[in-house]
Amino acid sequence: MIHGRIKNEGALPFSDFMALALYEPEKGYYAKEPRQVGRSGDFFTSVNVGPLFGELLARRFLSWWQQSEVHGSWRIIECGAHDGTLAHDILSTLQRLDGAAFHSVEYVIAEPLPRLQQAQRETLEKFSPQVKLITSVEGLGVLPGIVFGNELLDALPFDVIEWRENAWHECRVGAQEGTFGWDVSTEEIFLPGLGNDFPEGYRTELRKGVRSFFGPLAQVMGKSLFIWPDYGFARPDYYHPSRTEGTLRTFSKHRAAANPLESVGEIDITAHVDFTAVAEAALELGADSLKFKNQGAWLTEVGRDWLLSLEGQTPPGLLRQFQTLTHPAHLGGSFHVLEFTLNDPSAVSTSAQDLHRLAL
Repeated sequence: MIHGRIKNEGALPFSDFMALALYEPEKGYYAKEPRQVGRSGDFFTSVNVGPLFGELLARRFLSWWQQSEVHGSWRIIECGAHDGTLAHDILSTLQRLDGAAFHSVEYVIAEPLPRLQQAQRETLEKFSPQVKLITSVEGLGVLPGIVFGNELLDALPFDVIEWRENAWHECRVGAQEGTFGWDVSTEEIFLPGLGNDFPEGYRTELRKGVRSFFGPLAQVMGKSLFIWPDYGFARPDYYHPSRTEGTLRTFSKHRAAANPLESVGEIDITAHVDFTAVAEAALELGADSLKFKNQGAWLTEVGRDWLLSLEGQTPPGLLRQFQTLTHPAHLGGSFHVLEFTLNDPSAVSTSAQDLHRLAL
């Protein structure tokens, strides 16, 4: 299919190539059996550490629900739910901690890929009264609540750009004799926000679809909190002149590589998140506040009171999970969490430019 597109249209923007390689309904990487995540898969996420990550997220959701004094139905939308394991951990915690919150929640997963949706249905069968599995959020009524996605933003398609002869140029994907190759455009791209102090041949990524991704989600949410854990940087760090080869990576069997044009449909393709760009997209939607912390600091804040209440009786397995999720040498330092609120005039506003200062 990709070769056919290139034959008919010419070299493709990398974002189009990536969307087909990962999400094409028949041959895309994520369209296959949901075995990509975990020790036996291609990569490891916070969910695979154990159920504690879901427990801590659920406690953050409950804290927001209680403080917002939501009455009646509320909604959680999970984006990129994979096989439903994280949803199961979150719903189990809500059910255990607060019956009123649990019975009034609508847990929505928008998943267009049939195999993933079937896996989610099987994982969440016992929560079927609370769970709504759909292909798109369009058509949902407006409810208050939470929107989140764990390691979702890094999987949104992005373009690849290169600094050449004192200007930015787009790196497209062409094909010849059955193989893919890079085709660097001669046309200059004007990107003043990135600066111009880069070495010749500097290559990086530009993810332009965040605003359009957030838009439909914002339209179906009233007063709401959006939470995005992922690996990435604020813009000054992301586009640092020393990061000459960008952050584009592929993963297969827990081995990282940097050539996304090989083994297409068989490997994961990802790049770090420019959290400043995400914050700018949120502000364009009318976000009322922003919070940006590394995952270790964020999870410690969320779980502090609960974990202190367990002092002296914390199960060893729980401590190991918490340490893996929060330690700077593990997931706690390499991952960050961006929160923003919508339709909450009581929130304290923060600008996108403050992100690098807010990150702890």
